[in-house]
Amino acid sequence: MGFFDIHFPIFMFPTAMVPTKKNNIQPSATIQNFPVIGIGASAGGLDAFKQFLKAIPEKSGMAYVLVQHLSPSHESLLPEILDKVTDIPVNEITDDIHLAPDNIYVIPANKILTTFDGVLKLEPREKIKKNQAIDVFFSSLAAVHKELAVGIVLSGTGSDGSMGLEAIKEHGGMTFAQDQKSAAYGEMPESAVNAGVVDFVMAPGEMPDKLLQIAVVRKEEADIDEETWKDDTVYRQVLALLQQQSNVDFTYYKQTTIRRRIARRMLNAKAENITEYLKILRADKTEQQALFQDLLIPVTSFFRDPLTFDALSEKVLPVLFKNKAAGEAIRIWVAGCSTGQEAFTMAICLCEFLGDKIRDQRIQIFASDISEIAIRKAREGKYSKSEVHMLSEERLRKYFIESNGGYLINKSIRDMCVFAIQNFLKDPPFAKIDLISCRNVLIYMNGFLQKKALNTFHYSLQKNGFLMLGKSETPGVVSESFSVFIRNLKIYTRKSVPGRFMHVATERKDEQVVKKDLKAAKADIPLTGFRKTAEAILLSKYTPASVIVNDQMDIVHIHGIITPFLEPSPGKPTYNIFKMAREGLGFELRNALYKAKFNNAQVIKEGIPSKINGRQQLVTIDIIPLINTVEPHFLVVFEKTPLPELFPAGQVPGSEGTASQLKIEHLENELAQTREDMRSITEEQEAANEELQTASEELQSSSEEMQSLNEELETSREELQSSNEELVILNQELLDKQEQLSTARLYSEAIVTTIREPLIILDKNLRVKTANTSFYKKFNFSEKDTENKLFYELQDNQWDDQVLRALLEKILPEKTRLEDFEIILNFPSLGERTMLLNARQIVNENTAEKLILLAIEDITERKTTELNLKNFSDELETKVKERTADLVQTNMQLEQFAHAASHDLQEPLRKIVTFSNRLQAKHKNEFSEEVSSYLEKIEGASTRMSRLIQDLLNYSYLINHDILFAPTDLDETLKDILNDFELLIDQKKAKITSDTLPIIEAIPLQMNQLFYNLISNALKFSLDDVPPVIHISIHSLSEKETRKHPGLNSKMKYCEIIFKDNGIGFDQKYGEQIFTIFQRLNQPAKYQGTGIGLALTKKIIENHHGEIYVEAKEHVGAAFHIILPTQQFNTVQLDKS
Repeated sequence: MGFFDIHFPIFMFPTAMVPTKKNNIQPSATIQNFPVIGIGASAGGLDAFKQFLKAIPEKSGMAYVLVQHLSPSHESLLPEILDKVTDIPVNEITDDIHLAPDNIYVIPANKILTTFDGVLKLEPREKIKKNQAIDVFFSSLAAVHKELAVGIVLSGTGSDGSMGLEAIKEHGGMTFAQDQKSAAYGEMPESAVNAGVVDFVMAPGEMPDKLLQIAVVRKEEADIDEETWKDDTVYRQVLALLQQQSNVDFTYYKQTTIRRRIARRMLNAKAENITEYLKILRADKTEQQALFQDLLIPVTSFFRDPLTFDALSEKVLPVLFKNKAAGEAIRIWVAGCSTGQEAFTMAICLCEFLGDKIRDQRIQIFASDISEIAIRKAREGKYSKSEVHMLSEERLRKYFIESNGGYLINKSIRDMCVFAIQNFLKDPPFAKIDLISCRNVLIYMNGFLQKKALNTFHYSLQKNGFLMLGKSETPGVVSESFSVFIRNLKIYTRKSVPGRFMHVATERKDEQVVKKDLKAAKADIPLTGFRKTAEAILLSKYTPASVIVNDQMDIVHIHGIITPFLEPSPGKPTYNIFKMAREGLGFELRNALYKAKFNNAQVIKEGIPSKINGRQQLVTIDIIPLINTVEPHFLVVFEKTPLPELFPAGQVPGSEGTASQLKIEHLENELAQTREDMRSITEEQEAANEELQTASEELQSSSEEMQSLNEELETSREELQSSNEELVILNQELLDKQEQLSTARLYSEAIVTTIREPLIILDKNLRVKTANTSFYKKFNFSEKDTENKLFYELQDNQWDDQVLRALLEKILPEKTRLEDFEIILNFPSLGERTMLLNARQIVNENTAEKLILLAIEDITERKTTELNLKNFSDELETKVKERTADLVQTNMQLEQFAHAASHDLQEPLRKIVTFSNRLQAKHKNEFSEEVSSYLEKIEGASTRMSRLIQDLLNYSYLINHDILFAPTDLDETLKDILNDFELLIDQKKAKITSDTLPIIEAIPLQMNQLFYNLISNALKFSLDDVPPVIHISIHSLSEKETRKHPGLNSKMKYCEIIFKDNGIGFDQKYGEQIFTIFQRLNQPAKYQGTGIGLALTKKIIENHHGEIYVEAKEHVGAAFHIILPTQQFNTVQLDKS
């Protein structure tokens, strides 16, 4: 079970970095509230840096600090290189530079970087064995900026950065690593991923976008006023109410995370402070449940941390089954199972390990969690596709059943698991367990609860049982009860030490506070002044002397007069109770405290002889363990016991049974006490032996010290590797810089030498410094004739124009420019020429001298051409007007001719058809079949001729008539056409469907003709014995789609209408040809037509400033794509253009 979104692993500092009271980094109130992104890289990091920086927006509100392994003996060129790939300021870090958002900071060479109070500090890099600059910076970043810190590890060799990411995770920050696919050197990011301290793995270019998403969520949480948390009483009442609703006490969970979760719910509930939120909680049961669930967000998956389950199958299960007798059950407890994935993973591992033998093995997997919702889902055993994405296809097929878009766990796996709602911190635990898995639960608890949980697990496990913790969990007390089995995977075995199961008290101190909070209305009446005074007197005068000691037996509190029992020891001052005990008390005090600590129970020692100032006294020691303290503490109460009377009543000195009898009784008491002490010593000895055995088992850890010797042997290789990395980086930077310089120089030289326009450089006095080849060639100058000469004195003062001279003299003092200045000059070798001059200030990088760059362009030919073009344009416009008038007259005559010709041609055809019909009607029985056939052919040919003449007339009409547009409802147009074809549709059993068509600005009659032609063709060219299926669809074109059609105007809106049929189709190679007039692809005998229909259709589309194209396949069908504007520009203007 995971309580929160992000895990916070405990960070172990390297020896050189362990914080002390002197140098411990603590955050300051002066730190600004914005994220700080630490980015570490080594070999291959330059390209990764570039990818990352290119993706950063200018205003992200974050600061970026780049740390790279650099050569200590060469200056870094990294800031200059990176400055060219981003618009964000790139700063090379100097000592004590303040961080600011929207800035990039780069570490200089031969330095170690840290941050303190929002200030970057540099220290000289020492010649240490390994370069851990990234770890050092990340650790300081985590300590100062807490949850606002982000660590990113990019390309590089070695493992630098992994420990730093652990520190960032511990303090609530986020961590990233570059994916292997995009990394030039993958060792550094892979090391971080394997350490289990990385939240996100992705390419550098994708990271900035993810950071912005995280920043939005963090900002919402940070907006909660800090005043919210100052009232601790109200905060405890929130926890109390939560405990009443859920029966879970969050007092000893990590409070920073609890508070952040409450702050998030406050944002959702729009509560301004925690007092207001408490009122909302009390009134709203739903919000109580929502807060509880927000604290119990399940972070789990199948086969989470695959290496752990590989080790389970390969190393843990073989040991478990080896120690089991035939038929003996294997008992496993998954504590904090969330929604059940880990419990089912355990069952799958057992199935794969045992194979067919699993049928003969008794297996019991107990899975518990405090969330009823999670347990309900676990019992159901149904998961979505995203929840099983980690599983292979083979495992999905073998252990799951696909059901309603999800996956249901196989019954054989489900039957192994028993799910229960349980709080293992207070409910009775399962017993005789062989393996406990409690992963990523303890990280949300403080030390007290962690110890309590581990004691519970120790109690539940059988001898040599196994405990599996999360990779990020390293509770310091685990070594007291468990031995390391696999260190890096956090797998332990149970030690054979006495059980330390901590029973939950019926009413702890904090539970009393809870009850008090819940019953605020019935709060106890506060003590009056005199009652407090009386109680203080009673406590100080009439209670025995006592001290409170901690787990190390140091005195932390003294009550009453303790000088008869304790006194300061000689030498260095100490508060250790054993060193302060008076003569005779030390041995007994040590035994009693050991028993109380070991058994967690009260111990009383009576009649202990002791001396004070040479006088004998008897002392009673009462030791009481203090329950429910964060750390173990013990109350030690001292009380004097009266010495026994030397002569009891009824006896006189010298009588039998007096002094000797008393002495014998005293000796017998001492002997009994001695026997008890001997038994205790024996038990201590046995415990010591067990500790020695444990120590021998832990000798394995000493192999790490042996490994350090091996590390020293490999120091040379690491140093060489580090040097090689630095040389690779330096060489890469130098090559990059050299390439840029070379490119810039060649580019500049190429421009100057190859440009056709003359260029000349002048100093502040307008003396010629240098000029390009074009200048010398154009004006027949030599370098000797021009250099160091005044510009306006060249060629007998040819350039001495007062206006030009005044403008040039202003450029340097007033930082002006000369732009497109035209001047007409008469040159001896060129004649009269028109020159266009442009000038601006430039700076000599070597001498910092300010100069003037003057560009001269001869535009004489251009001016002449412009004049000629103007004259030609005027003449052309006159001719066009004359020609247009002629064409208008010709068009009118052609139109009149077309109508006359149509009438004259149609009249004979109508008579031919009429007389043919009369002959058929009157003499049908007299004619032979051959004559009747001839008459039918005459009639058919006449009809086709009539249709052809009408189509030609329509085509001519489309060409020669003005276009009048109006809103046209295409749906109504389609209905009219379908009514016209109703009989043919019924005959062919055709099916015609359509999307809802729009209203567009069009010529209604032409739209009617367009739909008529396309529907007619679709019905006509259908397959034999296959009913035609025609569908008309509509699609609005986006601006991007419009640009794909060069003939369309990207500023207009278009719709695409598609007429699709299942007819005979045709070869796509004829896709353009079919729109040509009189072009037919089929035999006229079978498919009647004039060959004008599609040409007419295309002309209609052109009249509407649209496009038409077709997609077809033989014997499959055709799809005609009609693209039309939904609204027309001014028709006359478009025609003119």
